[in-house]
Amino acid sequence: MDRYSEAQRPLYEVKANLFKGLSHPLRVRILEVLSAAEEVPVADLLADTGLEASHLSQHLAVLRRHHLVSSTRRGSLVYYRLTHPEIAELLRVSRRLLGEVLRSTQEQLSSTVDLPALPGDGAAS
Repeated sequence: MDRYSEAQRPLYEVKANLFKGLSHPLRVRILEVLSAAEEVPVADLLADTGLEASHLSQHLAVLRRHHLVSSTRRGSLVYYRLTHPEIAELLRVSRRLLGEVLRSTQEQLSSTVDLPALPGDGAAS
């Protein structure tokens, strides 16, 4: 590894940890729910995700560990929020990117429909 890359290693590790926090579909869903409001009570997260409380708690712990969410307790209720508004923007950008990838893939698949059949592919002669 060259000196520049070695000097940047801590930054790469932080970035990798960010993506570890995003690496589960239910955590992405939790972040999307949180991105739609300033803060969300745990009861609403349970309803929106359909998770059992223990599973939601595990996912929230991962998100907290990776500094993607924070929480506040008010009385007996716990509220969660995104730690940075850029997380919501990251989710929007990734959704747009995924849409583009899917459109491109669909176009590629559609173009193969017009290919001539090859001998032995099981098509009627």
